[in-house]
Amino acid sequence: MIKVAVSGAKGLIGARLTELWQDKFKVIPLDRTEFDIIDKKAVKDYLEKVEFDVFLHLAAYTNVDGAEKDKELAYKINVEGTKNLFNTVQQKNKKFIYISTDFVFDGKKENIPFTEKSLPNPLGWYGKTKYEGEKIVAGKAAIVRLSYPFGPSPALKQCFIHRIIGALKAKKTLKMITDSLITPTPIDNIGAGLARLIDNYRPQIFHLVGRESISPYNLGLKIARDNHLNKDLVQPITFAQYSQERAPRPQWAKIISLNQI
Repeated sequence: MIKVAVSGAKGLIGARLTELWQDKFKVIPLDRTEFDIIDKKAVKDYLEKVEFDVFLHLAAYTNVDGAEKDKELAYKINVEGTKNLFNTVQQKNKKFIYISTDFVFDGKKENIPFTEKSLPNPLGWYGKTKYEGEKIVAGKAAIVRLSYPFGPSPALKQCFIHRIIGALKAKKTLKMITDSLITPTPIDNIGAGLARLIDNYRPQIFHLVGRESISPYNLGLKIARDNHLNKDLVQPITFAQYSQERAPRPQWAKIISLNQI
């Protein structure tokens, strides 16, 4: 059975993968309480004692707005942490899968989807640090870009869909963008795609994303309808209005895949 070490194993995706893969792979969950990925020596000392075939790097600083306020920490985790892990995994001559994001794109192209061939041009610090992480592993590891993961997970953190449902159940008004696109992706599909990649590993770039892109506003209406909640609580707002005092982020994040896993 293939042994898969997973950083960020207690996060939204990692916790669910541990469930999904329990009969397929030997999952070795790694958590930041065990070692600090920013500490080069700690990473080397810890991973030298762990036996694995593939390292799945999910751990990251993902707070998009927070990254603008704490650039140093975001850089240390997303760039220096990635470098420390990757260098040690390479020394062990094992495979590495780096999880990245659609935020590496600027999202300025309304009618043109972003593919694996599209040139990244991140706008915000979060996207910039994730792209720097991509550069570290490029050509030597698999890079998998995700977009708005959602679905059931035993993690403490809820996915954005569940947070929307929770707000609507609490009768809170939600202001959601009309002139923007996101590409929601089921976590279970991410699990299936990553499992195929582990079985058929290639050090390429992959977009592992949902089939459809949708505006946040239309998504909010759909969630309200599907869950028999008050759709009048979903209020329209423009991307420009939403973006005030927030970190820069892609407006038209229509992501598609050309490279099949």
